Amino acid sequence: MSQPPNNSTNAAPMSGESYCQFDTLVVVGVGLLGGSVALAARQRGIVRRVIGVGRTAPRLEQARAARVLDEVSTDLVAAAAQADLLIFATPVNLIVAGVREVASACRSGTLITDVGSTKAHLCQALSTALPNAATFLGSHPLAGSEKQGWEHSRADLFDGRVCVVTPTDSSPRREVARLTAFWQAIGLSVVEMSPDAHDRALAQTSHVPHVVASALARTLVNENRSLAATGFADTTRIAAGDPNVWVPILLDNRDAVLASLDEFTIQVTALREALFRGDADEIRQLWEQGKAIREKLKVRRVAE
Repeated sequence: MSQPPNNSTNAAPMSGESYCQFDTLVVVGVGLLGGSVALAARQRGIVRRVIGVGRTAPRLEQARAARVLDEVSTDLVAAAAQADLLIFATPVNLIVAGVREVASACRSGTLITDVGSTKAHLCQALSTALPNAATFLGSHPLAGSEKQGWEHSRADLFDGRVCVVTPTDSSPRREVARLTAFWQAIGLSVVEMSPDAHDRALAQTSHVPHVVASALARTLVNENRSLAATGFADTTRIAAGDPNVWVPILLDNRDAVLASLDEFTIQVTALREALFRGDADEIRQLWEQGKAIREKLKVRRVAE
């Protein structure tokens, strides 16, 4: 089980004079999350300028034309040199190398964060002092969908959602406060957790559900596809996630995912054994337990 957050920050966003401390925001990876961060920051006037960085110039230009971004670049280092706040929205296996690549080019005091779904490896690898007094702090906005690309980005994606910030013992508290204020300003409530606690928690609440959805989708035989209605579609929706995103997440958080999969296996086995015995009372009890937990969840769904 995950440890509880060591701190919670749920206050309303600070005033513009307090939180608008970043002139130029650079977003590396302009997909669903990166595009949504850019849109939210632009539309709310939290930053003056947003530069989007990616590998494909025509795609970036389309995002700029759609007013998701102010400027675009395929040169990561050149863009990073202009950043006050730099956010990596790339697959998690690319973040450490990306941060190390740009740190020496960053302005003095640049704040660097990410939106990745794993934190322990990133925070450990980037815990040592970066050049030019740049600071890396891990972030994970708990928002998104199985959809890909900036075309699905939206300024309200983060409204009412939670962002986990994962400082280490050596993280400057002033920078933690600045980053917290930024996430709050685009609609998120912020909680602080250790990187390890975050990864254990997300293995249970996100990573294993994606594994289970993928496994369930693979059980569907062709002749039954026309009979797969909303129950199957709802349960397997997240199986449509991009493997280029999810394979690195699972490998980076392997131990916690395996432990959470073991817990899931215990629950499935208990239900299977009760069914094998024809034990209606036991099946009902297990079902009621799951039903009660599910009904306590309060998840804001983003309209399709």
